[in-house]
Amino acid sequence: MDTLEDLNRKLEGAKDIKSVVKAMKAMAASRITQYEAAVKSLGDYNHTVTLGIKAYLTAEKIQTVIKKPGIKKSNDEVVCAIVFGSDLGLVGQFNDLICKDVQQSLQSVPGKKEIWVIGERVQALLADAGLHITKSYAVPGSIDAVTPLIQNILIDIENTLETGRVKQFYMFHNQPKVGYGYEVVMQRLLPLDEQWMQEIINMKWPTNNIPEVAGNAETTLTALINAYLFVSVFKACAESLATENASRLEAMQRAEKSIGDMLDSLGKKFQSLRQSMIDEELFDVVSGFEALKK
Repeated sequence: MDTLEDLNRKLEGAKDIKSVVKAMKAMAASRITQYEAAVKSLGDYNHTVTLGIKAYLTAEKIQTVIKKPGIKKSNDEVVCAIVFGSDLGLVGQFNDLICKDVQQSLQSVPGKKEIWVIGERVQALLADAGLHITKSYAVPGSIDAVTPLIQNILIDIENTLETGRVKQFYMFHNQPKVGYGYEVVMQRLLPLDEQWMQEIINMKWPTNNIPEVAGNAETTLTALINAYLFVSVFKACAESLATENASRLEAMQRAEKSIGDMLDSLGKKFQSLRQSMIDEELFDVVSGFEALKK
């Protein structure tokens, strides 16, 4: 049976843990705001890039996407999946869900698979599932660290494309749902989606002026495509980080509630044991007084 000293030690330990949980909650809430603001700010930039591509297509009088003749994909082709996860725990099912989705989604894609992973936790899960990990990156700890990570990933993609070894790139990341929760999103990064290009072609130009491309058209298109890739990968990373911190905040809220319940239970035990000890002491005093009185 616990003594008063044991219960008091447990109470102090629970209070210390609760203060740590509160600090982690505050940190997670602050980071969620930063990453959500970053995703929101990307909207205008992405719209500008899309208009730039539309201007190029209009200037070049491109009115439809000509699909290449269907070529049967070989099982020897390499498909690369870029997976955004977490380095830290206390995120609920954040890494487990994306790991399961990656396994299921890649089964329908022909060719050999290799994985570029962001986050040690999800890397361990994917490796345990038997997937081939070829590159790993650390999860950025702040919004300022996102851009260097994206630049490194894009440089690695460019270098890999030059070798001709990898034909397709896909991205997997967790995306917040409207209202509550999150879901895994799969996006084909390269080659560019034909339906996406057709939607840009069909998009209405916002003014009556005919758009023109200044300078070399091919160089301009390359710059616009690079900007589109940067926005796509940055958005995936920022959404993943926002979801990770939202999951951590939810986990901390559950932990805080559990610790609160534990504190209440330990407090009641402490008060009950203390009261019983006081009662025993009073009983001994009364019994001693009655014995002396006789």
